[in-house]
Amino acid sequence: MTDKNDKGPSQHHASLVTHGGRDPFAAHGFVNTPVYRGSTVLFPSYEKLIAYDQRYTYGRNTTPTTDALCEAIRLLEGGEFTVLATSGLHAVSTAILSFVEAGDEILMTDSVYYPTRRFCDQVLSRIGVKTVYYDPLVGGGIADLITDKTRLVFTECPGSQSFEMQDIPAITAAAHARNVWVLLDNTWATPIYFRAFEHGVDVSIQSATKYIVGHADALLGSITSNARAAEKIKRTSIALGNATGSEETFLGLRGLRTLEVRLRRHYQSGLEIARWLDERAEVAEVLHPALPDARGHDIWKRDFLGATGLFSILLKPVSNEALAAMLDHLKYFGMGYSWGGYESLIVPFDCRSYRTATTWNPEGPALRLHIGLEHVEDLKSDLAAGFERMSAA
Repeated sequence: MTDKNDKGPSQHHASLVTHGGRDPFAAHGFVNTPVYRGSTVLFPSYEKLIAYDQRYTYGRNTTPTTDALCEAIRLLEGGEFTVLATSGLHAVSTAILSFVEAGDEILMTDSVYYPTRRFCDQVLSRIGVKTVYYDPLVGGGIADLITDKTRLVFTECPGSQSFEMQDIPAITAAAHARNVWVLLDNTWATPIYFRAFEHGVDVSIQSATKYIVGHADALLGSITSNARAAEKIKRTSIALGNATGSEETFLGLRGLRTLEVRLRRHYQSGLEIARWLDERAEVAEVLHPALPDARGHDIWKRDFLGATGLFSILLKPVSNEALAAMLDHLKYFGMGYSWGGYESLIVPFDCRSYRTATTWNPEGPALRLHIGLEHVEDLKSDLAAGFERMSAA
């Protein structure tokens, strides 16, 4: 008799996100994995209790709901092991702590997500781990920064806010030649548009808050590793008491099912808006790696399978009052942090105060945009009206 759940192997992302981690006939035929809430899990006998001899032993460790999302993400990533975290930052910190101890050093890209930098500067430093920041464009030159104390290289591609494109294959080759781990924050591209393990990465980290959840209504993270790193990640996650909420996990599963189709829309709309902005007189530069003239486009074209809805622009010099006039009355673009939901967002940013290995010094203001699922003509009209207000201020 054929197992109705055995759909055979698939390398197609649309099928993986639709069916990965689901076992309807283990849930009485219901399509979605139920939400399991609980701390205590009962054992049927004394013998099984003292031996921990059953799949589920305590709610903090795992549940059928968390198992379903972990397996779906693992299949999508193409890794060996996946564990969830309560946020993207929690996933980053857990992953880093899995490989370091007092006296070690890590190499951290200077264009990393700022809260990751804060974790390094305020937490790792207290436990005797030194963070050395490096130019994200170093490529294979990372080899010159590796010492006997270096335990890992942390990458993020593209760079947070400033969108530097890192040469991940060159970095992984240089790091592995010295037996150094490579971790990647792959939230921007997701496994659909960047195949981390195929490019030599040991650990792929997602802020599932963003595109996986996709609806701006839950905080969640994931860590996926290759076989060599799996046990380290697993031990650290358990030791830190990592436990994601049942509702958040279910919302991650809900969002994952439409990830592929949503990303196609984000990609298409984001690129169209980026091209439109590239022609605007008010814009000095568009930082979108899929644009042919953009910085790092050659790496994007070589290594990536697509782009998402997040990018930045550099404006020509204007006053803060003029910038406020543009932003304060936008109708479709909201001002708020995070991204990856269905809605469009825009925020100003300035990296100057915390970059240490590189210099960030644009002549005018910088804006980060997330292009949501609205009609692109509405978004263009909204931005055009904002530019008119900015020019009139």
